[in-house]
Amino acid sequence: MIKNNANNALTLEQVVTELEQDHYNSAFDTPLRPDAFELDDDTKIERITKHFTAIMETLGMDLEDDSLKDTPKRVAKMYVKEIFSGLNPANKPKPTLFKNPFNYNQMLVERNIAVFSNCEHHFVPIVGKAHVAYISNGQVIGLSKLNRIVQYCSQRPQVQERLTMQIANMLKEALGTDDVAVVIDAHHHCVSSRGIRDAGSTTLTAEYSGQFLNAETKNEFLKYIS
Repeated sequence: MIKNNANNALTLEQVVTELEQDHYNSAFDTPLRPDAFELDDDTKIERITKHFTAIMETLGMDLEDDSLKDTPKRVAKMYVKEIFSGLNPANKPKPTLFKNPFNYNQMLVERNIAVFSNCEHHFVPIVGKAHVAYISNGQVIGLSKLNRIVQYCSQRPQVQERLTMQIANMLKEALGTDDVAVVIDAHHHCVSSRGIRDAGSTTLTAEYSGQFLNAETKNEFLKYIS
């Protein structure tokens, strides 16, 4: 219920803004159950091994074969320890920030950061490149941490739009600035290996904030990555 300002209640505009922000946050977050981290990695690997064994047996594969007998456990370890390790916040990279003694106040751009993720609709790869940029507000980040942030956000079931937003928001959080830009150009195996089977198309997504919303700054960034 909306009350008037005299009672220190929210205005309709403020309520709408909060609802929009809640929607944005829910869209930004990877969908996870509240109990997502109650199981340790070893237990998850054990359970996935059993489930993947059942999948392979249902497909009619002979798990007595030397080439196949360890496949369920290999897949389980790959899911938990590698390609979906970004689901676990314990694996979130810790940014290394440095002072900016040179007072460098232009944009810093890192191009062609490898993106290897998986489509959450079909669990097949999304492979491409990310280009990220920021303008320092007094601190700079270790270059490898830009790669690690992209990698961490990629290593979970994803849609490219959310992935782009997650990278941008993590950069803003790490750097303490809104002056961030992210562009991803990626190839989706759910398009190339099934369905339409179009192997030549790629998908572009972008997220701009702060100074990068200005046309001149945005165009400068796009010129650098083109």
